[in-house]
Amino acid sequence: MGKILIKTPEQIAWIRKAGKLTAQTLDMIGQYIRPGVSTLELDNIMNTFILSNWWTSACIDYLGNNKWGKWATAYTRCTCISLNDVICHGVPRADELLKEGDILNIDVTTIVDGYFGDASRMYTVGEVSEQAKKVIAVAKKSWEIGIAQVRPGNHFGNIGYEISKYAESQWCSVVREYTGHGVWVQFHEEPYVYHKAERNSWPKMQAGMIFTIEPMINLGKFATKLDRDNWTVRTKDGSLSAQWEHTILVTETGYEIMTKA
Repeated sequence: MGKILIKTPEQIAWIRKAGKLTAQTLDMIGQYIRPGVSTLELDNIMNTFILSNWWTSACIDYLGNNKWGKWATAYTRCTCISLNDVICHGVPRADELLKEGDILNIDVTTIVDGYFGDASRMYTVGEVSEQAKKVIAVAKKSWEIGIAQVRPGNHFGNIGYEISKYAESQWCSVVREYTGHGVWVQFHEEPYVYHKAERNSWPKMQAGMIFTIEPMINLGKFATKLDRDNWTVRTKDGSLSAQWEHTILVTETGYEIMTKA
């Protein structure tokens, strides 16, 4: 890992504000999730909500590597909405309509006065299968286990070690290629938080570090494939996938979840 920045109290306060708006957006959108609604309509509702609070989404025109611009490869929407076998970075579309039994992850990153807040949640459309319930539950428990590892002096690798130990005990798999990441005045920065790692590996956490924990858990194998849009990531075997995400601050005694309303 490269240098991990320690945030000042003022910077932490601004990131907390961005995190609150992100959480409020995820709270708000739940009422609109029902059969027949398009993922693009959900995205438009969330974009309107963020703009009405005088701030912006980090995703629009994102090129990756903390760069933005109106190039052919830029991300075009306000949020990522990942349906069923989509692991992450699903691009909302007008022709992608929710149906009974679907599961979806909605990932929101807001920018408040230059500071970022990043989180995602799982949602269900009507009654879902037992397999869908399982992968959502295992992903949430894995995420909670990872968060519980956050405290000064603990190794970053123990987050992924404990996540993978639990998820694999439930006959699920942990996606390798996509990780948690530092959050500040950049969308992605050090540290990169691996959700499968060796015990006591990587640097030790210190108070003032801020990063996301966002394990992507597949019901089948961990292999991924990328759609032609160069954004949408799916399970290679077509199995269901689930993810939960918070932005976390390391405190003097443990952690604070920064993406809560």
